[in-house]
Amino acid sequence: MQQWPEHVQRIVSLALEEDLGTGDITTNAIFSGSETGSAILVSREDGVLAGIGLAGFIQQVVSEDVRFETALQDGDRLTPGMVIARLHGPLAPILSAERTLLNFLQRMCGIASQTALYLQELESTGTRILDTRKTAPGHRYLDKMAVQVGGGTNHRMRLDDRFLIKENHIRMAGGIAQAIGLCSEYREQRGLEAGIEIEVTTLDELQEVLDCGGVDYVMLDNMSLDAMREAVRRVGGRILTEASGNVTLERLRDIAATGVDFISSGALTHSVRAMDISLLVDSRKTGS
Repeated sequence: MQQWPEHVQRIVSLALEEDLGTGDITTNAIFSGSETGSAILVSREDGVLAGIGLAGFIQQVVSEDVRFETALQDGDRLTPGMVIARLHGPLAPILSAERTLLNFLQRMCGIASQTALYLQELESTGTRILDTRKTAPGHRYLDKMAVQVGGGTNHRMRLDDRFLIKENHIRMAGGIAQAIGLCSEYREQRGLEAGIEIEVTTLDELQEVLDCGGVDYVMLDNMSLDAMREAVRRVGGRILTEASGNVTLERLRDIAATGVDFISSGALTHSVRAMDISLLVDSRKTGS
């Protein structure tokens, strides 16, 4: 079984703790504890599978006596009525794990499915879709893992991955050139390899960045299509370009047509709809 990072194990434990409390009183009241049987995880809609290994891990945390079986893997396409996995063993811990298992699995599948839709719109454009740090607190690793499963590209995982100079940083530094200079100096002093990205909102700001140099990426924030097109022309491939702000599924191809290298969208993770997946008891028997 896949080994999960310690922080993922922590959030799984926390999720189970907040759901189980002192115990599943409904299941404990109705089941004697000797009942065994099978259950299935079933997709209720089209989508992309993500988090199947985590689902098996969650079930094992609740009870190592439950056997979790699947022939699928992350990235597989799901259709309505498709059996995702089968669970065999004592039924009580299967039911007790149900909600937590589904909460994680449905969210990850929803993110992967949404990302795949965005990717489909960008097909043949050469522009890649990026996620953001607008993730559920504590779930960033899993949210971004689901984006990758759906075919997207991860932006910063944490604040230490890349310098990203935004409006407030520029104000505090006293200007664009000053902000770039301070970040370059900080990187050199500490021997960091992190790239430097800067956010611009106008072509004048972009020109100031190009005149100054010293950055690896430029984020074109909430710019019109015409302005983005001109920005890409001015950059001329010297640095990577990222479009951000007012990104919707319907606008993706128009934004990509400006020639930007990346489009970032917080909607991949911050407001994703959980995919419809059910756990159903398939068969049962009572032990002696």
